[in-house]
Amino acid sequence: MADTPSSQLTHIGPSGQPAMVNVGGKAVTARLARARARVVLGPEILQLVQAGDLPTRKGPVFQTAILAGVMAAKKTADLIPLCHPLGLDDCQLTIEVLPPDAVLIECTARVTGKTGVEMEALTGASVAALTVYDMCKAMSHDIVIEQVRLVEKTGGKSDFHHVA
Repeated sequence: MADTPSSQLTHIGPSGQPAMVNVGGKAVTARLARARARVVLGPEILQLVQAGDLPTRKGPVFQTAILAGVMAAKKTADLIPLCHPLGLDDCQLTIEVLPPDAVLIECTARVTGKTGVEMEALTGASVAALTVYDMCKAMSHDIVIEQVRLVEKTGGKSDFHHVA
């Protein structure tokens, strides 16, 4: 755990059981988190996508993935047991083509509150990546979702910026 600000797990209570972190005494601050996921589609599928958003029987891939990512970020507390429910101020997803064979999905979440939005950004990027997989799997099962990671966090006790 060399890259973490604290060596203690925050979601374990005194008895060793899972516990939600009490944020009652924390200050309300503007918080931002940005997460990314890389999806390797393969050159054939990417070639179909490069001219624009690839439509499938389920709809347009990128537009559907963006909507799924926003919906997931808003539902993070329903998916991750100890996350605080947050009313997001903003959630934006982008999908960038990375020739020759991949796309980069980025989710930026913002809230003004007592707890961060890292899990919302990570959930948004992850579900958008899963949606791309789901919509393209009929063309190939060799699609790989990789490098899901937090790349930036501001507000709260400490800031974080991943150095590429």
